[in-house]
Amino acid sequence: MVYVVTRFDFRAPGAGPGERRDRYRAALDLASYAEETGHDAINLSEHHGSADGYLPSPLVVAPAVAAVTSTIPISVWALNAPLYDPVRLAEDIAVLDHLSAGRISYTFGIGYRPSEYALHSRQWRGRGARLEAMLETMLAAWRGEAVGDEPADGSPRQTVTPPPYSQPHPLIFLGGGAAAARRAGRLGMHYQPQLDDPALETLYRDECAAHGRKPGLVVVPVPGPATVFCAADPDRFWADHGPHLLADARGYREWHVGEERGSFVQSDARTVDELRAEGVYVVATPEDLVRRVRDGELGLITCHPLCGGMPIEAAWESMELLGEKVLPRIR
Repeated sequence: MVYVVTRFDFRAPGAGPGERRDRYRAALDLASYAEETGHDAINLSEHHGSADGYLPSPLVVAPAVAAVTSTIPISVWALNAPLYDPVRLAEDIAVLDHLSAGRISYTFGIGYRPSEYALHSRQWRGRGARLEAMLETMLAAWRGEAVGDEPADGSPRQTVTPPPYSQPHPLIFLGGGAAAARRAGRLGMHYQPQLDDPALETLYRDECAAHGRKPGLVVVPVPGPATVFCAADPDRFWADHGPHLLADARGYREWHVGEERGSFVQSDARTVDELRAEGVYVVATPEDLVRRVRDGELGLITCHPLCGGMPIEAAWESMELLGEKVLPRIR
């Protein structure tokens, strides 16, 4: 069994307004094609203040993806929740839940870039405690409880309307390491570890037990490459498009603080050749991908068709080869 995901972050160094417009439109067409050819999910990422145009507004893109698809799950992974107002976020998520008929899920994180907090005039310190407080507010709002301040005119406090389509609320995970595991356990939330580390799941379950909570879902990362492309000629693909993959890897590496790795893309490559040898980014023929899946080498195929400013034509080449030559043979 292989799980196939397509993700978009819209990182495109040096792209102008027209190109960015075209890439957003292309992403919607690619998402529709992913659903048609049997992909399991669409993932949207979030970062702020990135010179390469990394997606800052997944809550805008998610309903656009929902509008051009009908069944495929959509995941916002991860939402830097402390940058948002909790009541407004509860309202937006409730509305998106109706627009998507419950297909959009969320992984809440606290981020790993202090510059993003500064951009939004938010304090970096104490962000974990703020996430807990805002979650409590949002859960109360979705239960129909009054939230917010007392109105100045003496009228009753308000409730968030409409309530979500999903009951009691959309699927929400807390994502991260040990602190997130403890937080998810205390609050009785689902948990998504940032690493494939059994100790994190154990910590989460122990924390649930300590607080009398029933453990929720735990979605552990599947080991394997961060991004997979399908190409008739991998050598030519690397020669033509390797710099886009390297730009993506460099972008994540520049955000790492010391030895801390907050992102799922973990590459130390400095050149295209090093990147290819490293195996974090994989380019393979249809036959090779089918073999890897059947041999159990790949349990997850993560497509990132517009990776690092990848030309739209190359994105389609990879997606169509996967959809026409690989997925029919491994499903």
